[in-house]
Amino acid sequence: MAQIISAARRKVKGRGGNYEDLDGHVDPAPHSPPDSLRSEQGAQHSIYGGDDSNDLLGQEIEMTSVSVVPDDTFTVTQAVNAFGFGKFQVQLSLFTGLCWMADSMEMTILSILSPALHCEWHITRYQQALTTTVVFLGMMLSSTFWGNVSDRYGRKKALTMCAVLLFYYGLLSSLAPNFLWILFLRGLVGFAIGCVPQSVTLYAEFLPTKQRAKCVVLLDCFWALGACFEVLLALLVMPTMGWQWLLALSTTPLLVFACICPWLPESARYHVASGQPDKALETLQKVAKDNGKPMLLGRLVVDDASMGRRGRIRDLLGAELRRTSLLLWFIWMACAFCYYGVVLMTTELFEASANRCASDGGSFSSQIKPVETCSADCKELTTTDYIDLLWTTLAEFPGIFATIFVIERFGRKRTMAVQFVIFAVCIYFLLICSAERSFLTAMLFMARGIIAGVFQAAYVYTPEVYPTPLRAVGVGSCSAMARLGAMVTPYVAQVLLNSSLPLAMTVYGLAALLAAVACFLLPIETKGKEMKESVSGPQLHRPQPTQPTTASQ
Repeated sequence: MAQIISAARRKVKGRGGNYEDLDGHVDPAPHSPPDSLRSEQGAQHSIYGGDDSNDLLGQEIEMTSVSVVPDDTFTVTQAVNAFGFGKFQVQLSLFTGLCWMADSMEMTILSILSPALHCEWHITRYQQALTTTVVFLGMMLSSTFWGNVSDRYGRKKALTMCAVLLFYYGLLSSLAPNFLWILFLRGLVGFAIGCVPQSVTLYAEFLPTKQRAKCVVLLDCFWALGACFEVLLALLVMPTMGWQWLLALSTTPLLVFACICPWLPESARYHVASGQPDKALETLQKVAKDNGKPMLLGRLVVDDASMGRRGRIRDLLGAELRRTSLLLWFIWMACAFCYYGVVLMTTELFEASANRCASDGGSFSSQIKPVETCSADCKELTTTDYIDLLWTTLAEFPGIFATIFVIERFGRKRTMAVQFVIFAVCIYFLLICSAERSFLTAMLFMARGIIAGVFQAAYVYTPEVYPTPLRAVGVGSCSAMARLGAMVTPYVAQVLLNSSLPLAMTVYGLAALLAAVACFLLPIETKGKEMKESVSGPQLHRPQPTQPTTASQ
């Protein structure tokens, strides 16, 4: 009997100290006994005749019998890290990658469609640039809208709507009867594309911390595959069937993605942030089952600070996030300006490669020439042009692997900053006039690979730095600023480039160098850190036992 009493005392004493959960948050006081326990302790007092020592013994024995099971809790982050990278993440990678392939194909079309319309509909250089700009305008106007929808109603619903609209308007674009209709329909295509970055938000929220950066960067492989597939499709379709069939056939991945959207999982982090812990547990149980891991025991921790504050754009400019948001907006804008500039200038430089060098000593002429406004000099892309375009597109693969190698070693901020500087150097090398077409291809190859790596590093950093209630709208706002940069770039890559190549290259190089400085000024390095769950800080709320958030094995 003495041994039992001693064990009971040790048990109570061991549970009487401070409580520390798995996140490291300390509950400063032990849990007080519930009312039912107090009544039972009163009964024990009467049994032992009011003796203080016997009363204390009764309380200890009663508390021991009630509190043997520990009050375990866990967060979504702890669950995702415990389940690791498995079958569930592989399937989600394929779903998300298909969405990125479709987006990449629609973007690659821009560098092929403009020259085709220039020859067939006799549009001017400014109209060519407008054909590209209107797509980015639609993306800019819709990115924040889609981010708000994702934070309020879920990532899955937003992506499903995006897939259906993108397929519908992309197919209608192939039937456009004139230039005004192609502008209108391509603008709607851009509006739907504005939601595609939310696929990265959904994907990143299911990735373990150690694998997150690598997996998000590797996602760019699907983008590169989509771009390569579009170039090969154009090589087969354009000479015989024309741009209308190219637009129609390019919507095939969109149709496939729209069909598999019902099987997309909804983010468990979104369910927690929206006050739906039951659904979050169901999703986590599915992740555990697919990955062959046991479900965590205990109760899912719900963050009160995130309730009712989802998707508010003004919170991005609050005291905690203002500097980060402003710097990220400029970085994304410069990144898209440079990336799509390389994509668009590739066909422009190939098209005019025979006349790139001025006659005075083999150097570029610094004189600004007037931009032609007619299509008398129309030159359609040849097979050689498409092959060189394919080579420059393949540059994204070494850029991806180089980014994977350095991003976990040197951090997100340094990776983006150094890559911006290298991109500026590559751009300035394009000012060297060489009769060798291979030199032009090599420089464009390096520039595109580097800037593609910057884009993926930005996609890694942005979801990590924003908390769950603002993650989708944060990514959406950055995407909107990126589209602003992409809207401007056609007038540099397709208009100014034909007037003065040195001036156009100077603009791109300067933008990259300023973005590199902005990367160093970012206040937070997210390497090795968990995703934030709340706006105001890690104030965690433990659900009451009556809430149906208990997971059992």
